[in-house]
Amino acid sequence: MATATPSGSVTSAAPTTTAPSRSAGPTATTTARPAPSTAPATTGPCPTRSLQAKLGRDDGAAGSIYTAINFTNISKTTCVLHGYPGVALAGGTPVTQIGLAAAKDTAVPATDVTLAPGSTGHAILRIAQAGNYSPSECHPVTAQYLQIYPPKQTTPIYLPHSAEACSAPIQILYIRAIEPGTG
Repeated sequence: MATATPSGSVTSAAPTTTAPSRSAGPTATTTARPAPSTAPATTGPCPTRSLQAKLGRDDGAAGSIYTAINFTNISKTTCVLHGYPGVALAGGTPVTQIGLAAAKDTAVPATDVTLAPGSTGHAILRIAQAGNYSPSECHPVTAQYLQIYPPKQTTPIYLPHSAEACSAPIQILYIRAIEPGTG
């Protein structure tokens, strides 16, 4: 008898002529089959290369500006954002961080935000005005960028954003956890 293999080649097999064995009772045969999986497929963190960051709406309040940082999944794979992005003001050539990175604002609890391709999540950034501090305390400089590290990533995204920054170690940035949708 001839059989075809997946590679397309043909092999010959000799016919079997073995007589069935006689036993005292029926024999049971079992075939091992994998159990169906009830666990959901795991989705990994969104790598920087899979995200497009844009600034959303701005709102001002008593010496601070609140702005949304929108993260859109531009890949063809679902991924997860969880926690807080790393955010700092930056400027110069080469571009370097100015002052302290954003402190965590825990007003919004950190949860998994699953981003299907084309979906968006956002985080709210509060920038306290550097003018709230004396120039001798703040050492004000103008930043040209926001340096943004998506959660669990080490490669930043730079967004053009002009703002007065404190080059001294004064906390003027506060970031909330990622939330679903556009901000």
